[in-house]
Amino acid sequence: MSPSRYLAVRAVTDRIVAGTALVVLSPLMLAIAASILVAMGRPVLFRQRRVGTGGEDFSIVKFRTLVRDAERLGAGYVLPGMDLVPPLGHVLRSTSLDELPQLWNILVGEMAFVGPRPAMRDQYERYTDRQRGRVSVPQGVTGLAQVRYRDAATFSTRIEADLEYVATVSLRTDVRLLVATISAVTRHDGIVQHQTPEDIDDLGDRRTSVAPDATTEGKSR
Repeated sequence: MSPSRYLAVRAVTDRIVAGTALVVLSPLMLAIAASILVAMGRPVLFRQRRVGTGGEDFSIVKFRTLVRDAERLGAGYVLPGMDLVPPLGHVLRSTSLDELPQLWNILVGEMAFVGPRPAMRDQYERYTDRQRGRVSVPQGVTGLAQVRYRDAATFSTRIEADLEYVATVSLRTDVRLLVATISAVTRHDGIVQHQTPEDIDDLGDRRTSVAPDATTEGKSR
């Protein structure tokens, strides 16, 4: 099956699975939402503009894991010495349960289960033409960069992994990445709680960057 044909079939399957998962997991998601409301207050959800397939913007949705005004306090980063992640946020981030609302993004066709993590517009504008090839496939909840590095890699390093995925996309690759994701989440591999722009942002001219989603509700998470 050609990659384009496979992606078309996968898009239908992803929506069916996402819709089913939303129904099955709705009690858990409601419990998480209630816990956030009690422990951290409003808002329960975190929304952010990201770059999707073909370079089109969409709004990604996650459970909030940081204190209110975290983006303003940390300028988009959780810097060393800053306590922006409450205990409940740590749990949600380490288990990736904060990603569950993205089932909605998959259901409406904005994302896939597997693919490059959608980037911030600021990051995308500093990509080279070659790096922009990562948006030629649907952006995903998990992907090769997340399995291989999770948080512990620079933006350009993760983009290289994304481009490797684009060149090899197939059912076999996706199944392998889904299995590896479960293993990585179980072991809590590659989780980095504090980072500076110098640690990860090596794209173009960073002087033009504004809050490049380093660890707000998850850089390329």
